[in-house]
Amino acid sequence: MAAAGGSVPSPGVIELRGLRVTAVVGVLPEERERAQPLELDLDLHVDLAAAAASDALDDTVDYGAVCDRVVEVVAGAAPQLLERLSVEVARAVLGIDARIDAVDVVVRKLRPPVAHDLASSGVRARVAR
Repeated sequence: MAAAGGSVPSPGVIELRGLRVTAVVGVLPEERERAQPLELDLDLHVDLAAAAASDALDDTVDYGAVCDRVVEVVAGAAPQLLERLSVEVARAVLGIDARIDAVDVVVRKLRPPVAHDLASSGVRARVAR
């Protein structure tokens, strides 16, 4: 899709929403003993020009590989804080493809350990090259 004047947008974002993973994360004893459901959103900041011009998969980031790596990192991390997990995930994503200039990662606990009707608790982190 060309912008006004026929130019191709360069900076852009590949959005990945609602990646669900079950993992150990948290400080409380029950969080350390039992995995819990997490949901992740990722924004991959990339140059879209080559893929937009060629319409070829090789000219863009393989988001299947990104999801595979994120699941691997989350499953093996077991940190206490979402802050640490979000940065670990972001750094791992940057290592997948040099075309990713920055990544925003949101990690949410879908069953936060609080005595209130809270749908989720989460952290957003951005890591850039």
